Amino acid sequence: MQNIMLKIFVLVFLSNFLFAQEIPSIYSNLGRDKDGKLYVISKDGKKIYETPSKTDFKFDEIFGNPRGTVNGVAFDFGENFNGKLYYGFIPENDSKFPQPVFLWKSEKIKNGKAEINMVKWMRGIFDVPNWEKYGKATIGYRALDAEGHMILDSRINVLGKSPFSVAPTIIEGPFVTNVTENSATVWFRTNKKTDVQIALSNGKIKKSENTKFHVFIFENLEPAKKYNYKITYGKFNETGSFRTANKKGDRTPFVFSYASDSRNSSGGGERDIYGANVYILKKILAVASAEDSRFMQFTGDLIDGNTSSLDNMKLQYYNWKYAAAPFGKYFPLYVTMGNHEDYVYIFKNPENKKEKYVFDKFPFENNSSEFLFANEFVMPVSDLKSEDGAKYDPNPDKIDFPSYDETVYYYVYGNVAMVVLNSDYWYSPSVKKGLTQVGGGLHGYIMDKQLEWLKRTLEKLDADPDIDHIFVTQHTPAFPNGGHVVNAMWYYGNNERRPYIAGKPLEQGVIERRDEYLNIVVNQTKKVRAILTGDEHNYSRTLIDPGMNMYPKNWSKKKLEIKRKLYQINNGAAGAPYYVQEKTPWSDHVKKFTTQNAIVLFYVNGKKVHVKVKNPDTLELIEEYDLY
Repeated sequence: MQNIMLKIFVLVFLSNFLFAQEIPSIYSNLGRDKDGKLYVISKDGKKIYETPSKTDFKFDEIFGNPRGTVNGVAFDFGENFNGKLYYGFIPENDSKFPQPVFLWKSEKIKNGKAEINMVKWMRGIFDVPNWEKYGKATIGYRALDAEGHMILDSRINVLGKSPFSVAPTIIEGPFVTNVTENSATVWFRTNKKTDVQIALSNGKIKKSENTKFHVFIFENLEPAKKYNYKITYGKFNETGSFRTANKKGDRTPFVFSYASDSRNSSGGGERDIYGANVYILKKILAVASAEDSRFMQFTGDLIDGNTSSLDNMKLQYYNWKYAAAPFGKYFPLYVTMGNHEDYVYIFKNPENKKEKYVFDKFPFENNSSEFLFANEFVMPVSDLKSEDGAKYDPNPDKIDFPSYDETVYYYVYGNVAMVVLNSDYWYSPSVKKGLTQVGGGLHGYIMDKQLEWLKRTLEKLDADPDIDHIFVTQHTPAFPNGGHVVNAMWYYGNNERRPYIAGKPLEQGVIERRDEYLNIVVNQTKKVRAILTGDEHNYSRTLIDPGMNMYPKNWSKKKLEIKRKLYQINNGAAGAPYYVQEKTPWSDHVKKFTTQNAIVLFYVNGKKVHVKVKNPDTLELIEEYDLY
């Protein structure tokens, strides 16, 4: 009887597992073996099985599982990890943007083990937080692997004077987000479940209990007002502040900033802390803060991504957030997806190296690029749900597509509206390269439902008398100039590139879809001041105007007539490896191009917008100009 019950349990579990992993109908040429193993049917009809990305670290283990000892804090990074541990105190009230002051020495990590000896090395003249008196301290630590690559930056709260204990610690954030004229959200993650209280300077207090993920929404606030907040958990606290948005339609001057593409680069050190160029990212945020930027828009390629390992993706997102947190607790960082936020399946044909299928993971509702991104951040949510219901939806009665939640949205600050798109939705690197056997979304292609949402949203904002300036941002340029002329919304002029759904190509190619997008953004609105893009690791300013050459030779389809002037401002220069300028039909419309790292600052003054572009590393002014 017990054996029968066990078999029934196993069969029920397996059937439930396979049902949960049901292959979405929008893919083609995918199948499962009897044991549930996923495969792709190759061009020659053979089965190709998954080639998982190497999982370098377990996400939960790479923090070192810190625990208190008689002398300080012991770490265990996993028996296969060898390297070096740097550490130092993070002064509690010594800076607006607390950073660790690393000690002059480090510790070896051998077979995963290392220990910080506070009693021996971090007392006396090195006792920055005065733990010998107060019995508490925050230690920042950095783990490097055996080759010297930086893998992790983190921190830990410590209690005691010997022996010591490890206390709950905020390891992600706090971040301010979703700021309106009368509301704001503060969110963060702790390393373990704990109770938290947050008190606002207006007397409002909110609490969360026994959780790691803490989200606090404050409402009924006054416009354009600064609010201080204090987070208390156990014997530790953290302070920050935010300013509510100017009242809608208010034309008081303010500044906002733009950048993208901070994924890791060459050069070693903080230019590559496992997925992110932390060196340039922190400098960009420091400049934004110094210029009193009320918010920063960051449009894609935050991290290197491009992996099937959930542990790797989560660690990369963590490193980005840890670097941004000292600044993000004062002003909102609005982010969305690029092509490197891709959490994917990878299938390599062992008999043909060129046949490699890479596509979005599923189930979409809990194991996809889009789900993971939304789970890692707190962003606005629009009324756009997915591509379900589009004319190419193979199963209208079922949810087939990933969600757009927190990757497509808009927000308003005073007299400015920012419309944020996802040009790497349901992204398949295979389709980008012309391998359409499985299908997927195309890099740079705005799909039907999103395009309809864009049209509705711009019509509403364009008709709003309180809005003077609209900015539209997506990761991929409409007019690439260096590094992505091969794709983006151009593909060297190859209009055959398009998404494939259930084995079928969409009706419009990428250049036709680009034109539909431009017609909405440029011709059907009066208030869109600029298109903000990234993807290409450079700064460039391209003038879009009537008569510009924007088609390949021998183009036989209808040509779009551009009816007014505006700029495409590309700033993918937040730290990713640089790209130089290439020849395109619109090269004579490129007014500025540089491979310097850059931050773009928009100075809004009533109905005028002045732009300054600065190198965040040298503080050099790259250029400045007015928007049309």
